[in-house]
Order: sequence, then C-alpha cells, then structure tokens
Amino acid sequence: MKNGCSILAALLVAVGLTSSGWFVGNGFMKGRSADRFVTVKGVSERNVKADIAFWPLRFVATDDDLARAQNKIESSQKTIVQFLEKCGIEASRAELQALEVTDILANPYRSGPTTSRFIISQTLMVRSEDPELIRASSQKVGELVDAGVVLSSSHGPSGGPTYLFTRLNDIKPAMIAEATANARKAADQFALDSGSKISGIRRAHQGVFEIKPRDQAPGIMESIQLNKTVRVVSTIEYYLKD
Repeated sequence: MKNGCSILAALLVAVGLTSSGWFVGNGFMKGRSADRFVTVKGVSERNVKADIAFWPLRFVATDDDLARAQNKIESSQKTIVQFLEKCGIEASRAELQALEVTDILANPYRSGPTTSRFIISQTLMVRSEDPELIRASSQKVGELVDAGVVLSSSHGPSGGPTYLFTRLNDIKPAMIAEATANARKAADQFALDSGSKISGIRRAHQGVFEIKPRDQAPGIMESIQLNKTVRVVSTIEYYLKD
C-alpha cells in the first residue's frame, strides 16, 4: 500500500511538471508572437492658400531740420494711404508702428561730413484677410517710389507681404484620418508580402503638422508664398500574426 502511494505521488509530480512545462512553453511562444510587429508611416498632404496677409511698409525721410523731416514723413504717410485706397485697401486696415528718429550728430562714432542730420522712419502695417489683394497691390509698389516715397527694408520687416494660413484646425481631422489610412494600407501590404496578418495597433505617433512653401526651392521661405503645402506623417506599429 505504501509502495502504491509512492507510485501515485510520483505520477502526479510528473504530470504537474509536464503541464507546467507546457504552460511555460506556450507562454513563451505567445510572448515571442507579441513581439512581432511592423512599423509603417502614413503621409497626408494638402495644398492650401493663405487666408491672412501682413504687409509692412517702412518709409524714411531725412533733412537737416527736424520739422522739415517730420513734414516729409507725414507727406509720405498720406501718399501711402492714398495708394492703398486706390488699390482697394481701406485705410482702417493700416496701422502706424515703429516711429524712429535718429540724430546723426548724436552718434559719437560718425565719420565724414553729414548731409542730413535727422532721419525719421516709420512703418505702416497693413493687415488684410484678402491675401490676393495684398499680393496684387505689392506688385504696384513702384508707384510709391515714383511719387517720391522712400521705402526702406534695412531694419525690421523686409517690406514685402507675409502670408499666413490660420485654418489648420479645419483640415486636421481629415488629414489625420488619411495619414492613418495610408499607414494601414502599407501595413496590410507588408503583412500580405510576409504571409502574415495585421492583429492590432501596438503603438501610434502622430507627427507634427508642417506648413511648407508649395514651391520648395533654396532661399524661398514659406511665409512669402501665397500658396502652401500642409503635411503630416503618422507613425504606427501594428502587431503581426500568422
């Protein structure tokens, strides 16, 4: 009887070891299977147009007499406002900014004779929700030069229009959906080629939305182009299964 109990106990231990070995092995296989995944990228792009334009017009007047220089700068301001109205831009869209008065004689590092003691500069900032109008008007800026207005871009803004696209939130959802769909297509193709199937998402990362110039070339900035390209790249990891 004692020998029978010993044999039964030994059999139970053997079965337990066998079962535990199966569970450990099966768990290891599942763990290795969970490590099988593919990383893919999905891209979405949209061509858009700027919806807001800023046009800084910096003008300068010089004279040996401060009062005369002031009169010149006021005259240039009126000429610019008249030019804008002629182009169809309301005067209310323009705001005076950055008045600077420089006395050349006050500069201890000056050298040579001084022909004009005072330099007055001012910026008229035009803001419009009609970028096309601003673009067309900026092509006629030569009329201001012909009228005697001295334009300058030596400090601050370049003097040319800056175009902004501010409606990114309106197109974000559709672009994210498109980028995700494109990533899934790439994952499905990889799984098909490798004889596997897509199981689920392991990890996902939405890239940063980039606004780039539509016409990309060295030295061309996005801010000076009316037409732009919005781009986003989503990176997604998918589990693979047999």
